[in-house]
Amino acid sequence: MSARARAAASGPARRLPWPRTLRARLTAGLVVLLAVSCAAVGVAAVLELDGFLTGRLDEQLRQTGAGFAESLEHGTYGPEGSKVAKGSKGTGAAEGAYGAGAEGAVKPSDHDGDEHGDTRRQAAATFGARLVAGRITNAAVVPSRSHPGFDVTLTAADRTALAALPADRTGHTAHLSALGDYRLAACPGRDGDVLVTGLPMEPVRAAVHRLELVAGGVFGLGLAVTGVAGALWVRWSLRPLSRVAATATRVSELRLASGEVALPARTGDVDPRSEVGRVWAAFDRMLHHVEDALTKRHASEERLRGFAADASHELRTPVASVRGHAELALLHPGPVPPEVTRALERIAAESARMGELVDEMLLLARLDAGRPLERRPVDLTRLVLDAVTDARAAGPGHHWALELPEDPVTVTGDAHRLHQVLANLLANARLHTPAGTKATVSLEVVREAGGTGVVLRVHDDGPGVPDEVRPGVFERFTRADRRRAGSSGGAGAGLGLSIVAAVTEAHGGTVGLESRPGSTAFTVRLPAGEDGPADDRRTAEGKGAADAPRTAGPDGVSG
Repeated sequence: MSARARAAASGPARRLPWPRTLRARLTAGLVVLLAVSCAAVGVAAVLELDGFLTGRLDEQLRQTGAGFAESLEHGTYGPEGSKVAKGSKGTGAAEGAYGAGAEGAVKPSDHDGDEHGDTRRQAAATFGARLVAGRITNAAVVPSRSHPGFDVTLTAADRTALAALPADRTGHTAHLSALGDYRLAACPGRDGDVLVTGLPMEPVRAAVHRLELVAGGVFGLGLAVTGVAGALWVRWSLRPLSRVAATATRVSELRLASGEVALPARTGDVDPRSEVGRVWAAFDRMLHHVEDALTKRHASEERLRGFAADASHELRTPVASVRGHAELALLHPGPVPPEVTRALERIAAESARMGELVDEMLLLARLDAGRPLERRPVDLTRLVLDAVTDARAAGPGHHWALELPEDPVTVTGDAHRLHQVLANLLANARLHTPAGTKATVSLEVVREAGGTGVVLRVHDDGPGVPDEVRPGVFERFTRADRRRAGSSGGAGAGLGLSIVAAVTEAHGGTVGLESRPGSTAFTVRLPAGEDGPADDRRTAEGKGAADAPRTAGPDGVSG
């Protein structure tokens, strides 16, 4: 299995946690940079101390010279470091090593010092060895606390390492199994041999390790103190930015789309020459501009609403008067020319239409002003039945169907305004679809995360709402394109769906549209009544098929 396949099989890789807030990131970055700097300083100090102490050790080796190893050259040792009896003639292996008749050879009997070599003026734990033709003949160490004896046990690896040392009087580090790390220097002897002298690296290692501990403790404490102090400093430096975020959060929670808006108080005491100060000043100016714009918009909307309410209220009387006079003239018993009769009928019809328009505008003005609606339990099932009955009488050429739950559905609201919502939706389906279109009104109770609600849906299989009209279909004075109008063009002033949206919103609900050719659905969602819909109070026992929704066909008979 490839690495990619194994990674896919093991699931998503876990990412290292990284601070999310700017304050935490700045503090973390400061601590990380300081840690890197401390690590660099610590590594440099350790390397420098190690090099310095090793150099001092090399200098000590040069000053000491090969005295100890040279004294081993005349000691009582045989080949490979084996002892022979003091005063021996060096026969056998020893004689082969020294060479009895060799030129310049010094016999063991000529040595007047200690049998282990001359340790005078030698530091404790000094190591000495003699090599002849790459083979170790003598090896000893000056007694110390860690090695109280003179004898040294050398392994094959130790012998190989000693034999590989160049005779250049330069220090080299090697590991001896019985002694540890040593700094060794080799030089040529008087008899064609090689003399090796070494000093232990343990004091150097101990000093370096102590520096590592001290540096780690000091740097760790410094990082902790710097992290706390840096967090406090960054928090203090970013206080204005925190206030900007808090103010922006409060502004985002305000309902800026309607009503008078009071933005939160703002106080700026930040140096404008800093980056945070410039952000705060720009944000403060932006809020002032927004507040001025919202105030002017609210004032303009109030004037417009007042004008619409006043105009609608003032127009009701003259429109009613014109309509009344027209109807009175039509009731005149005397002979009236047909042209005059037709004119009077048109005056009465247009007066009635104008009266409806004035009532709709006055209703919208009242809803915009936030006037409370009546709050009573409303049997929405009865309203749907009455509205569909009226629609069937007004549009006999359409096919009307009902889908209702078994039990009545109750909501809390204004019965008259909710009936107006149903009437406008059904009138919209009747006026903007051709004859023969099927319109279905359904009602159901839904249970959502926020509680129980009621969904009212008016669906038709007409040509659909044009794409260019759909975004603003619930706005005022919006009329559908004539491609959707299948009737004689008797559409209203474009206030019906805006009234649907306003009344639904006043009841705490929402309205939506889903439309495509052959399927258009207006969906109204309302909160359930305070006691809950009757459908909620039913039990599941014994219901069976009775729980199926009631449906009514075009003839109005429940199926």
